[in-house]
Amino acid sequence: MYATVDPATGSVVREFPPLTNADAGHALAAAATAYRTWSATPLAERAAVLARMAALHRDRAEELAALTTLEMGKPIVQARSEVELAASIYEYYATSGPGLLKDEVLDIAGSGQALVRTVPIGPLLGIMPWNFPLYQAARFIAPNLLLGNTVLLKHAPNCPQTSLAIEAIAAETAPDDVYQNLFATHEQIATMIASPLLRGVSLTGSERAGRVIGALAGGHLKKCVLELGGSDPLIVLPQADLEQAVSAAAIGRFWNAGQVCTSMKRAIVAEPVWDEFVTRFLEEAATWHTGDPSDEATRLGPLSSVAAREQVAEQVRDAVTKGAKLHLGGEVPKGAGAYYPATVLSDVTPEMRVYHEEVFGPVAVLHRVDSTDAAIDLANSSPYGLGGAVFSENAAEAEYVANRLDVGMVGLNMLVRSSPEMPFGGVKNSGVGRELGRFGLDEFANKKLFRTP
Repeated sequence: MYATVDPATGSVVREFPPLTNADAGHALAAAATAYRTWSATPLAERAAVLARMAALHRDRAEELAALTTLEMGKPIVQARSEVELAASIYEYYATSGPGLLKDEVLDIAGSGQALVRTVPIGPLLGIMPWNFPLYQAARFIAPNLLLGNTVLLKHAPNCPQTSLAIEAIAAETAPDDVYQNLFATHEQIATMIASPLLRGVSLTGSERAGRVIGALAGGHLKKCVLELGGSDPLIVLPQADLEQAVSAAAIGRFWNAGQVCTSMKRAIVAEPVWDEFVTRFLEEAATWHTGDPSDEATRLGPLSSVAAREQVAEQVRDAVTKGAKLHLGGEVPKGAGAYYPATVLSDVTPEMRVYHEEVFGPVAVLHRVDSTDAAIDLANSSPYGLGGAVFSENAAEAEYVANRLDVGMVGLNMLVRSSPEMPFGGVKNSGVGRELGRFGLDEFANKKLFRTP
């Protein structure tokens, strides 16, 4: 069932029934029919659709922000930032995208000419998560509509009204069936992936979901992009600016209640600055108080659901039971809603779940190391490899560490921040493929060779 359940109160606001199997089949057939016309639509007209989508996101910023606050608990100020980020993605592909799709003339041996043209491949399915319901949809929708692909999107079950708001914007700007929202079941998704009408699938979600979707896509020879989360390290070296590092670590861990794929999951701190870093970080973490997400002053809202909170609480209990030091937080508050306090752990060892698992909540894990190489080894010990950050005023040392991290993205003296023109994605169990920038255009494209004598 698709339902809006206010995570601040636990109350069910509105429910939506899933598609019937007949409606799911009709949606895919309609996307395939629309593709024939949409892929032949001039590029400038497709770009104009994205420009109008960007404008409508901005025109409806308060409505869209309020929906994300209601459905997944994002503090309203952070929700407004997400709306603007989503709008900027549509705008980027509307203005810069056409230039990225220019034919590439190849330097070939012998006579004649050869060029590569980037063209669409057909209807695509996107499976999106709840933590950034507007932004993560935009980074899949925008490049693919520009290319000329048609898009079917199954959003998270707890974001139905946000997904309908996106569909309403598309309905006002794009031709019929170029973009469709699906309240689909898992079985219907599997049937769509198996259909010859569908040409690709993109998932942002859990590692477990990625394995399922990746296997389905591979079994039917469909291109897939998988973004499956991370356990990003933030490495603090002896010559780090600690004020800068502490601020980045707190924002990186507690923003969106820690429900961010690229948030700082592990602070790996060099022995010489350990004591000062911990003292400063605990002072900063203590200022992140939970509160009503609709209140302008709130920085730390509830988690997306009580079930999500229980998962985080259980990971913390497991660590403390096995000997981790609890510096702050760690207690499930009484009362309604899915709130969980800013929490800080240290003395974490490999037999604890938080050592290996992604903690999708406001829980910071602090590690002390006695050398730069030990910091690198610990950072790379995770099965994930999405992003990371290195803090040091010694540029050569920071570059040395950054070069050796097994991640798809790394920030030097800053957090990794998503931006429309930069690639987003990771390695290892964090998934396959890239989104955004020119890389987002290439994932679901046919790089078609034209050869003339």
